[in-house]
Amino acid sequence: MIRAVFLDVDGTLISFRTHEVPASAVEALRRAHDGGVRLFIATGRAVTDLEPLAPIPYDGVVALNGCECVMNDGEVVTRHPIPREAFERAMELSEAWNFPMALELNDGIFVNRVTPVVEELSRLIAHPIPQAVDLRRLFDRGDCCQMCFYIDPELEKRVMEQLPSLSSSRWCPIFADVNLRGIDKATGVTELAGRFGIALSEVMTFGDGGNDVPMLRAAGIGVAMGNGCAEALEAADWVTASVDDDGIRRALEHFGVIAGPGAE
Repeated sequence: MIRAVFLDVDGTLISFRTHEVPASAVEALRRAHDGGVRLFIATGRAVTDLEPLAPIPYDGVVALNGCECVMNDGEVVTRHPIPREAFERAMELSEAWNFPMALELNDGIFVNRVTPVVEELSRLIAHPIPQAVDLRRLFDRGDCCQMCFYIDPELEKRVMEQLPSLSSSRWCPIFADVNLRGIDKATGVTELAGRFGIALSEVMTFGDGGNDVPMLRAAGIGVAMGNGCAEALEAADWVTASVDDDGIRRALEHFGVIAGPGAE
């Protein structure tokens, strides 16, 4: 029996084509919630960056790839910030190897410089182009749980070798999310499900990107979207249709979380 569903955002709930949540997904998730299933968002985004999901009655958020777990009333359950020394080393590498980096905070995404790649990502997710600021000044606040490196996979490998306390993941070929090593979406799923006494065997997860792989593997049922990357498709227990082809509704019906057409 599925008692909780965790859903990625970009490419899973939100279409890259329309930049909206399909009506079929909203309706299906409302039915599941009305039937007693807990709903959670599991995303690389900050908890304050979920306005398009307002129609979905979710109970909490695994934000910043598991590094900040927050209930829907704003209570912070867990937070795993970036160590100061790792941030400073990342800044050195950004300057030495000439790649932009960003801090993803609850009041926005901020970069050390704007480049065409930074602008391209903003267009992809329909976000304003980030503001270029002094990242050290922002980091001094002490609430940074995620950095973003605008680099290709080859350079990512070289950079991360210099940052042993951190790990990277990506759902897009032009940038990588960077978080505290040992923390990922599966960590957050475990923490929030446990808050409600729900076992991982009673959890269903949905995702499409490389950063979704840990939670797809950890859940009782891991569902990859048909538009997912190869790593997500391989990690999943089942592959549904794409986000634009009612993938979430179809999977919930397939596993009996909600009744399908013609059911009494």
